Amino acid sequence: MANKDDDESDGPPGDKKMPLLEHLIELRQRLIWSALAFFVAFIVCYVFHKQIFSILVAPMNTLPNPEGRRMIFTAPTEAFFTYVKVAAWGAVCISFPIVAGQIWKFVAPGLYQNEKSAFLPFLVATPFMFALGAGFLYFLILPYGLQFFASFEIPRDPNAGAVPIQFEAKMNEYLSFVMALILAFGISFELPVLLVLLCRVGILNPTQLAEKRRYAIVALVTFAAVVTPPDVFSQLALAVPMYALYELSIVIARFLEKRSASDEEDEDEPAPAAGAPAAGTAAAATPVRQPPALYEENDFNLAR
Repeated sequence: MANKDDDESDGPPGDKKMPLLEHLIELRQRLIWSALAFFVAFIVCYVFHKQIFSILVAPMNTLPNPEGRRMIFTAPTEAFFTYVKVAAWGAVCISFPIVAGQIWKFVAPGLYQNEKSAFLPFLVATPFMFALGAGFLYFLILPYGLQFFASFEIPRDPNAGAVPIQFEAKMNEYLSFVMALILAFGISFELPVLLVLLCRVGILNPTQLAEKRRYAIVALVTFAAVVTPPDVFSQLALAVPMYALYELSIVIARFLEKRSASDEEDEDEPAPAAGAPAAGTAAAATPVRQPPALYEENDFNLAR
């Protein structure tokens, strides 16, 4: 006779035990779908590689004298491999939602319903915050950064006799510079998602985040110095928004903590019985009766 406990699963309701081989087969299927999505996106992006590269180069038009600007490549294969990197970068951005969906489908069956409801908003917020960080860089930081670097140019002046210096970016170096900044800003804007998630699962709390603010500032500045190019402008452009996001994480974590506490109080408060009057109402509506006297206070009883 089979033991009943062996047939029951220790996982979520409706979950069934799977052997290791079936898990590996499912993992292989998810990886195949993810690789296929990346390959199709890579082909599409390589077809439109010039248009994508033009979008990445568009902030160069904010520099002084945009008509005289140009980009160069010094190796015979530099332009080709630059376009390949552009196509691969675009394929990662396009296929990321599909890859994340495959990861979620592989992990979700092993989670409880409350765990799914807790993690799903953070999964939705992850690509949104990454896109917000990339947009913040592209539209605000990158144009001013390029203008700052181009300010070191020396124009041609026959009277001064100085040798002119003009900013002419290489294709590969410019693309590596922009991709590194996009990756750094996109990852840094995931900071609220990570901190709020850690507070939600109980690993951290808002009080700890507020007390460790000084250490967080040092860590954020160090992170910005590592992931950005070695210049003060890029480091400050990343460290300042990250600190603002850190403070925003504390505010969101405190709000969620108060909301969870109020929900727990509502659950702990007992509900009134059906048909029973509310407390205080019955006391106000029903007059208080005195217990009946054991004997009547008359002259005979008083004499006794």
